[in-house]
Amino acid sequence: MSLDEKTAARQAAAPHRRPPVPPWLLGVGPLVLIAIVLGLFTLLNAPGLNKLSEGVPPKEEVAVEDIRLTPGQIAITLRNEGPDPVSIAQVNVSDYYAMFTQTRETMAPLESTTLTISYHWVDGDPYDVALVTSNGGKIPATIDAAALSPERGGSFFALMTLLGVYVGVIPVALGMLWMPFVRRAPASWVRVLLGVTVGLLAFLAIDATLEATELVADNRAFGGPMVVFLGAAVAYLLLEGLDAWMRRRREPAAEGRSAALPPHRLSLLIAVGIGLHNLGEGLAIGSAYAVGSLALGASLIIGFAIHNTTEGLAIVTPLAKQPPGLPRLAALGLVAGAPAIAGALIGATVYQPALAAFLLGVGAGAVAQVAVKLLPLLKDQAGRTFTAATTAGIILGLAVMFATGLLVLA
Repeated sequence: MSLDEKTAARQAAAPHRRPPVPPWLLGVGPLVLIAIVLGLFTLLNAPGLNKLSEGVPPKEEVAVEDIRLTPGQIAITLRNEGPDPVSIAQVNVSDYYAMFTQTRETMAPLESTTLTISYHWVDGDPYDVALVTSNGGKIPATIDAAALSPERGGSFFALMTLLGVYVGVIPVALGMLWMPFVRRAPASWVRVLLGVTVGLLAFLAIDATLEATELVADNRAFGGPMVVFLGAAVAYLLLEGLDAWMRRRREPAAEGRSAALPPHRLSLLIAVGIGLHNLGEGLAIGSAYAVGSLALGASLIIGFAIHNTTEGLAIVTPLAKQPPGLPRLAALGLVAGAPAIAGALIGATVYQPALAAFLLGVGAGAVAQVAVKLLPLLKDQAGRTFTAATTAGIILGLAVMFATGLLVLA
């Protein structure tokens, strides 16, 4: 018998083997079983567990998301952030039971409703609103000083665009005027300026995180402060992945190294990070103006301009030895400043606290990632990152941002 005949006979005598199960099926199988079990659990109404809630009053947790005042009316938007349905039965405005309508009679978990209350409020007067649920619970809403909410028309959106230009585009452009000084500075000064930049970005990250957590301190419908850290983590990881992809595409031999980024790429990352921060800042400003709680005076605009001017310095500092052309500088300025316009427009129209907090978290994560990327540029000839000069620069950057931030609060 030949070798081929022996091989054929051996294969015929061997038991028939089944084809291997595809890997994707092994991954989908447990998910299907979990879905079936959860479906049966829900269909059978949690057998054995449904008696646990007998005699226990429903848990009502409702957050006030927006208050708008129009002539003779008060509109309040609520969101149910608890596990049980909530219905609003009565509305009390300064000890007066007012008539009202609502867009949704019963709010399921995470659902929202807008109450339109008929009440002739007086401009400048404070009001305490109590929303009484069908179970007797009370949801407080405070109006510190009644004021007519702005109409969202063409002039309003033009004003939001102008506001974004004032607090985003113009300050960044003014800060980039330090480019000639940065170009002529000696290497030791450039390292100090890079330290200042790290301090600026670190302050922006901390400030955005604190502001975002404050926005959702009383609103846990979508996870509360957790959305802030989720946004920061997403932005940080996305920028790290983008940087790794760009490094692998342009410099295949440099894959896996931790060398400093090229100046042009680093300045672009700084502009993107600052732009994401300004997007969240514009969102907060636009929403505050939309509900009438922001006084748009000249002093406030000046405060924002001075505070954000330092962002332009952060963009141009890495370009000290490789100055770009004017078109590239203009593009970097728009990348950093223009998102403030988009943020103001979004905040004035579709404001939602969890969304605002998430975007502020995105900005915090983005500027933190860029600050980390700047650290290799601080090294001196001995390879030390934190010298007396660079440390002083970082502290100076933090101090400048803190001091100019007081102008915005004033």
